[in-house]
Amino acid sequence: MSHQEHERRARDEVGRAIRCGVITISDTRTPETDTSGAAIRRALEAQGHHIARYAVVKDEPVQIVALVRELCQDGCQAILTSGGTGITRRDSTYEAIDGLLEKRLPGFGELFRMLSYQDIGAAAMLSRATAGLVGGTLIFCMPGSTAAVQLAMERLILPELAHLVWETIRQ
Repeated sequence: MSHQEHERRARDEVGRAIRCGVITISDTRTPETDTSGAAIRRALEAQGHHIARYAVVKDEPVQIVALVRELCQDGCQAILTSGGTGITRRDSTYEAIDGLLEKRLPGFGELFRMLSYQDIGAAAMLSRATAGLVGGTLIFCMPGSTAAVQLAMERLILPELAHLVWETIRQ
């Protein structure tokens, strides 16, 4: 079956409303100042997806892991995070999520850094954007900047989200 046929079947079988969780990981942002989380939610809703839950959590691995597990148990088909993917001492999203992943999608991080390089140059190598599966739930970890989130959502996640969900549920 061709890639185009997979995408068509995914749209037909999965439908438009994918159940999503959105997490912003930040020691400083609040729901009122979280422009990246707002951008993720707007992009998902514009495509007809359902935001099952939105939260802002501190960059603490125990809190991140607990919330991801909770969203998986609550039936989220996709979890999208922003923040904590850099290399500072407090950036712990990558380690927290990587420890949960049962299957990794290395192409997401590779493509994100390639596209980022076109915008910001060599600084793109500082991003540890990653994606994979926790059980049957997709998870995407994006940097905290609004521009990075918009890039990931528009160029990578939204064009393939239905296809990815379909791949996780088909027999």
